[in-house]
Amino acid sequence: MTSALLDALRKGNRLALSRILSQVENGTEAGMAALEELFLETGNAHKIGITGPPGSGKSTLVNALARELRRREPNKKVAIIAVDPSSPFTGGALLGDRVRMLDLQDDTQIFIRSMASRGALGGLAEQTEALSQVFDAAGYDFVLIETVGAGQSEVDVVNLAHTTIVVDTPGTGDDIQSIKAGILEIADILVVNKADRPGVDQSVTHLKNMIEMGYARSINNGKHHLQDFRETSEHETASAHWVPPILKTVACEFKGIQELTEVILNHAAYLRESGQWHAKDQASIRANIRRQLIASLLKDFNQNVPADLVNSLVEEVQKRAISPNEAVRVLLTYNRNNSLESSE
Repeated sequence: MTSALLDALRKGNRLALSRILSQVENGTEAGMAALEELFLETGNAHKIGITGPPGSGKSTLVNALARELRRREPNKKVAIIAVDPSSPFTGGALLGDRVRMLDLQDDTQIFIRSMASRGALGGLAEQTEALSQVFDAAGYDFVLIETVGAGQSEVDVVNLAHTTIVVDTPGTGDDIQSIKAGILEIADILVVNKADRPGVDQSVTHLKNMIEMGYARSINNGKHHLQDFRETSEHETASAHWVPPILKTVACEFKGIQELTEVILNHAAYLRESGQWHAKDQASIRANIRRQLIASLLKDFNQNVPADLVNSLVEEVQKRAISPNEAVRVLLTYNRNNSLESSE
């Protein structure tokens, strides 16, 4: 990838941005080289994850949030990464959020990118973080990340986003499902969308009770859910903790969107003032390094260890002649010895 293309991206060229995003998403050598160079220019964008069960209106909410952020911050740019289920035939994004966000297309300060999950768990595609880094380096101030809507496996977004919004709908029992799935635990902001439906007050009350019980328990235990990202300062008190607010919205009618946007901006201010912004960034980098390390080790392993050896060990385990742990030890020993011989 030429430096001219990277320079064009830095100057706001949307075609250059689109080409680099495609290269990065496809994992090409040029894309990875561009990502390495651009990473040094990241760390400024506010990444906002929007997750929740299918049918909760996440896409409509993202659409409304992008419009409101642009209205409030006319000098700032908004990127949208919409992770869709993969087509079983082409492997591409199945729903295509660009179709669902046509009213945003005329705003040159908004860039929408749909990407296929390609079977990745956790509601995110493997390259979602990489794409968010490209948008960050390209000068986008807000990056909205809409997860695939896979229900109980949507928690990976907490490792990427500064602010995680969990979307629920009234009268469907999804609030209970969210609690079972542990999604509630990752929420910085809870949104009950489609609040014009019956049962909205019951859903809000139920979520409020769960939040109050959860935070009372965490405070009594001396731990807050964000403390996973950093060591606790001795000057912190329980009153300084961020307790997820619960908001009601009707995104298709733009109701409650201004209030939600205000809370999102307040949460960003809280993260910066409390030191959580730095801590979340560090946690995201740590998770990124871990993923890349595992991928690299697995690639080296597959190159060093012949498939015939793996297959023979699988057969031995299947015969119950050896245990899976023993098979792993044999493979690791072979890989280690082969690596040493190659380095000599």
